[in-house]
Amino acid sequence: MKKFEEVKFNIGALKGISAKNIEEHLKLYAGYVKNSNLIIDKIGELMADPEKNMFVLGELQRRFSFEFNGIRNHEYYFKSLESGAKALSKDSKLKAAIEKFTPQTAGQAPSFDLWLSSFKLLAMTRGVGWAVLGYDKKTEQFVHIWIDEQHLGQLNGVPWILGIDMWEHAFVYDYPTSEKKKYVEAFFENLNWEVIEKNFIEAK
Repeated sequence: MKKFEEVKFNIGALKGISAKNIEEHLKLYAGYVKNSNLIIDKIGELMADPEKNMFVLGELQRRFSFEFNGIRNHEYYFKSLESGAKALSKDSKLKAAIEKFTPQTAGQAPSFDLWLSSFKLLAMTRGVGWAVLGYDKKTEQFVHIWIDEQHLGQLNGVPWILGIDMWEHAFVYDYPTSEKKKYVEAFFENLNWEVIEKNFIEAK
């Protein structure tokens, strides 16, 4: 099986998210890459006698899903912070689609800002995990996803448009856990919406 390699990201100075936090967070990402490759090697060794090692192999496969998603989730995350903050363009297909499919809430007309507020609420879900905007191609609609840890709750066949890491390691050097809302706001202040727009176009 082909080994995984670290992606190098072009992340400059951010507002509200320190270089220290990004540095430590990238080390964590590197750990997912390393551990995924170690698991691949170990599975290869144990397959010399799969019947004897079937229970260990089963647990390694469970662990692999955690480590693998740790790689991919973080690649979405760090990519969205590359090259500086960039706003959505006036003719954004993503914005138009979100406004079209966002249901009317409490008498308010659908709007991008209304959707963004609802997504930020998703990010404030108690626990560790990821808040994700996905796109279901079969029904041609957006879905909000809360993923526990790295892997519990991923929706099959639904590509990511946007994802924010809500594990404490994503903000612990900058904010106490009681102030994680400030981290959510900082994330969106630094977001490169051009990357998110590209994710949407590719997802369709």
